[in-house]
Amino acid sequence: MTPRTHSISVAGLDLAGSPARNTGFCVLTGPRSAVTTILHSDEEIVEAVSTARADLTLIDAPLSLPKGRTRIDDRSGPHFRECDRELRRLGIRFFPLTLGPMRMLTERGMRLTSQLRSRGFRVEEGYPGGAQDLLGIPRKQAGTERLQRALQKVGLGGDLARRSLTHDELDAATLAWVARRFLEGKARTIGDPSEGIMVLPVGTRLHVGRTG
Repeated sequence: MTPRTHSISVAGLDLAGSPARNTGFCVLTGPRSAVTTILHSDEEIVEAVSTARADLTLIDAPLSLPKGRTRIDDRSGPHFRECDRELRRLGIRFFPLTLGPMRMLTERGMRLTSQLRSRGFRVEEGYPGGAQDLLGIPRKQAGTERLQRALQKVGLGGDLARRSLTHDELDAATLAWVARRFLEGKARTIGDPSEGIMVLPVGTRLHVGRTG
């Protein structure tokens, strides 16, 4: 097999629980080369990641169940994973994976992860809202214009400098940025590897905006 000689490619996927809703996708081959789009079906998502040849894809969805829970609809099982408990210790807001619509998102995220990993792609869980909190930049609830400006101050260009992006695309871009930082050794994982990890940024808060 010919060795891969392409530059590092990372991707962020702001996954929707249903194919009928918008899923944001961002490919990043360099800080100024963010390319974003909207996807819907599982087939579109698998094709997009495959085409990007991403070295790491971060997905905004729970990609594992808590230890002791065998099914998402098992109401007697634990509700939180170790990475979820770590988010709580950090003071980061999130929805438990067993809550209402999160169950559909979790099932879809786990299914897509299995498909992508079976094709040889590295896929991990990310959380754009948590990343934005840790960086001191606004979440999408504070307004997409504010979030887009903050991400540009972080150093993202490409589509972020060319047009107004949707909140799905901006969260995907956040994840792609974190993925790149992780491959550069500038991000960390939280959680129990035997249960499921989450990738989050590290470093000084940038304070380019207030969290929403």
